[in-house]
Amino acid sequence: MENQPTLSVSEAIAVINQTLEYAHPFIIVVGEVANYKISGGKWLFFDIKDEESSMKCFMPVWNLRVAIEDGMKIQVIAKPRISKYGFSLNVEAIKPVGEGDIKRAFELLRAKLDAEGLFALERKRPLPVLPSRIGVVSSTDAAGYKDFIKILSERFGGLEIIVYNTAVQGDDAPDQIMRGIKYFNEMELPPEVIAILRGGGSRDDLVAFDDELLVRTIAGSRVPTIVGVGHEIDITLADLVADVRASTPSNAAEILVPDKREIASGLDAELRHILLKTENNLTRLDEHITDSQGNILKILTYKVEEFEKHLKYLLQNLRQLNPKVVLKRGYSIVRDGKGKVLKTRPRVGDKVDIENQAVIFRAKVESIG
Repeated sequence: MENQPTLSVSEAIAVINQTLEYAHPFIIVVGEVANYKISGGKWLFFDIKDEESSMKCFMPVWNLRVAIEDGMKIQVIAKPRISKYGFSLNVEAIKPVGEGDIKRAFELLRAKLDAEGLFALERKRPLPVLPSRIGVVSSTDAAGYKDFIKILSERFGGLEIIVYNTAVQGDDAPDQIMRGIKYFNEMELPPEVIAILRGGGSRDDLVAFDDELLVRTIAGSRVPTIVGVGHEIDITLADLVADVRASTPSNAAEILVPDKREIASGLDAELRHILLKTENNLTRLDEHITDSQGNILKILTYKVEEFEKHLKYLLQNLRQLNPKVVLKRGYSIVRDGKGKVLKTRPRVGDKVDIENQAVIFRAKVESIG
């Protein structure tokens, strides 16, 4: 002991931390949460305990990606450290343990994000009717991804599919999926929709899709999103925040593109409907033209008859005005010496020609009455 250095408290802490960092840079501890509290909106403090012991834990709030509360059983990944305040675990990540606590963490975070409006229907966007360029975030080795590609090709081929290969379970999965979403959002020509996919599995296998930062990344995507994760009965927070939720990866393919056979059948039915409608319209138009021709003929016949009646009336009046007809009624026409009809008062001694029905004779005005 005589050769051991004498250390100050700070030096002793530094030596111990150096030793811990060399021997155990990270440790994984499982226990129950106690004395959970957030200080100043920035720092998270809690104890992790079992039946016999307890350790203090510390982490920045922005590193917390699940919701926890006192009494929950969790697993922490942490750096063991000693500070001037004593020994503590500097927590890097937290994961609930056990079906009940996983479900409780899900409900707590769901309530928090719902209160912020991340799941509101009014913020969800419609997907393109027939996207020609689709971004996919998934594991290319997963059966769910292969089912998605198979059904997509069967329903409507010739699409441009851009795949960002990621892990879909495990501690690294949320960060990898987020990088995939950001990759598509930052492309110069982004896809028309992003499909985030994972096939079925246990509820523990799907916890990556309940990660708070991942959920917020999906919510912030400028490209519309569809999430198809797990089986039909499985619901993750990623499902709830997506613009459209698909029950499975296969269902995501069915939602994204129509079946070309259904389109062909629909077009055929629509064409038959158009042809039938056109035939009916032409038949009605022919009937209308025939009816119109009949009506026009009736109108023209009526107009001709009216014109003939009017013409007869005019001719009759014209005949009555004929001078010869007037002379037949006993009248005479008196003309002056120049042969013009006398319209003014003659003078005594003027010679006039008088025409009646029978003759024309000349007379001399002897007197004027």
